Amino acid sequence: MAADAGAAADVWLRSFAAALPTVVRPHSDDEVRMYFREVVVPLRETWLAETTDGVVGVMVLDGDELSQLYLDPDWRGRGVGDLFMDLAQKRRPGGLSLWTFQVNTSAHRFYERHGFEAVERTDGSANEEREPDVRYVWRP
Repeated sequence: MAADAGAAADVWLRSFAAALPTVVRPHSDDEVRMYFREVVVPLRETWLAETTDGVVGVMVLDGDELSQLYLDPDWRGRGVGDLFMDLAQKRRPGGLSLWTFQVNTSAHRFYERHGFEAVERTDGSANEEREPDVRYVWRP
């Protein structure tokens, strides 16, 4: 749904800006919204966390990859991420992998708390942001 895609993209934009202020975004806000509208929501397993205030979180599974997990900055630390992680691990009982930026140390703590292990670090030359990243894997 277009409304869900717009709300999910807006959460992504707010979360990215708050959590990764030093990471250069290679796409404009409009391009991010188009990507959510044309690719993420129609083609990926997309989950939203909603409150009476609207959408406060988005999680996207793509095969065995957790490709997106973003929370509205006002909703961090309130258990929404834990609920998403529980859902992801139940939906992919064989295991999950994900990428996050090396500068995102709060994400590292979150994923490690949920049983993920860092298995690879890169210099960022293979991602659009050109930002060093780390691959995490969860194996039950």
